[in-house]
Amino acid sequence: MEKIIVSGQQTLSGEVAISGAKNAVLPIIVATLLTEDRCTLYDVPRLADVQTISEVLQSLGAKVDYQGHTMVIEGAEVSKTEAPYEYVQKMRASVLIMGPLLARFGRVNLSMPGGCAIGTRPIDLHLKGLELLGATIHIDEDGVHAESNGRLHGNDIFLRVPSVGATENLMMAATLADGVTRIENAAEEPEIVDLANMLNAMGADVRGAGTSMIRITGVDRLHGASHTIIPDRIEAGSYLLAGAITKSRIKVTNCIADHLRPVLDKLEESGAKVIVDAEAMTVEVIGGDRIRPVNIKTLPYPGFPTDMQSQFMAYMCLAEGTANFTETIFENRFMHVDELRKMGANIQIDGKNAFVTGTPVLYGADVKATDLRAGAALIIAALAAEGETTIGQLHHLDRGYEDLIGKFKQLGAKIERVDQ
Repeated sequence: MEKIIVSGQQTLSGEVAISGAKNAVLPIIVATLLTEDRCTLYDVPRLADVQTISEVLQSLGAKVDYQGHTMVIEGAEVSKTEAPYEYVQKMRASVLIMGPLLARFGRVNLSMPGGCAIGTRPIDLHLKGLELLGATIHIDEDGVHAESNGRLHGNDIFLRVPSVGATENLMMAATLADGVTRIENAAEEPEIVDLANMLNAMGADVRGAGTSMIRITGVDRLHGASHTIIPDRIEAGSYLLAGAITKSRIKVTNCIADHLRPVLDKLEESGAKVIVDAEAMTVEVIGGDRIRPVNIKTLPYPGFPTDMQSQFMAYMCLAEGTANFTETIFENRFMHVDELRKMGANIQIDGKNAFVTGTPVLYGADVKATDLRAGAALIIAALAAEGETTIGQLHHLDRGYEDLIGKFKQLGAKIERVDQ
């Protein structure tokens, strides 16, 4: 059983390069199923989720060559339209194969997807949207089965919530549909824009990505393309919070500050100094002498990201006063609270709200990463805590942070991964 051991109250310094975005690379890898041609992706992070989705593509017949941070995918021999259960149960992003396979082959079978247990996260928006594009969908104990009689056809789709996954799935399906598709109340995340840029490089006609209305005009076929994945804004935010909570000065490189604006604003409000160099793609944080409490409400982009809520809560555990967190995206995203309490945090939960009253000190403890971002939050808390913290259930962290131990060591952290 592997664990991470952190010796706290160390000052960090230096700089760390941010990897390609996990939440951007997964749908872009899946998008290569839309063509028989070769696609080349750059800045692909070495993550467990990336390995899993590449294995899903290979199980369908695609050739995947993954060297360093470059992935070359050839889809000419893709013939299967059913993803094996052992892969799909590992990660929720597997549902994204539905749109491309339906558009290209007219059928797809999918086990119910897995991933972090941070809420129900139903896929009904995906299925209803695909039905509006002409798919016939049947659900039984084996999963979801979808077929189309001939090409999908364009339609107007309104998403009752701006789901990132549904927006991505429907965008991909619509690229090869007959006619025009309009997705209203679409997700506006930078990862949506990155996917649209990849699709357009492949010959698609996608307009309006990054706004609430995306318009896709279907084309007869897509071709191969090359694309560089955007930097991971959540990874960048996590390292910046590590710098702020330890009252350190660190710099993240390969970072698009505009993608992180809500997090940077809250960091400054808390008393940290933030220095942005947009041209050099760097952001520097200088932790303040004291941490001021700030209130956080998670919202779809461009609001405060739910994927940064737990890390910011760890930071607020040492604030001078009480911070209020309101989680509006996932109903089960306070699982990290019990673990932070083991370290001495004073946190009260009332429904969708968590009230964090800062304490003078956190203490090392034996804790577990209940989900991907909770794991990062516990490391952030451990870096500032008195004594030694042991963190278990590392499979969550491996899904979303590339070379986590190496990067923190580069910043001067006393952190090790061991077998226990």
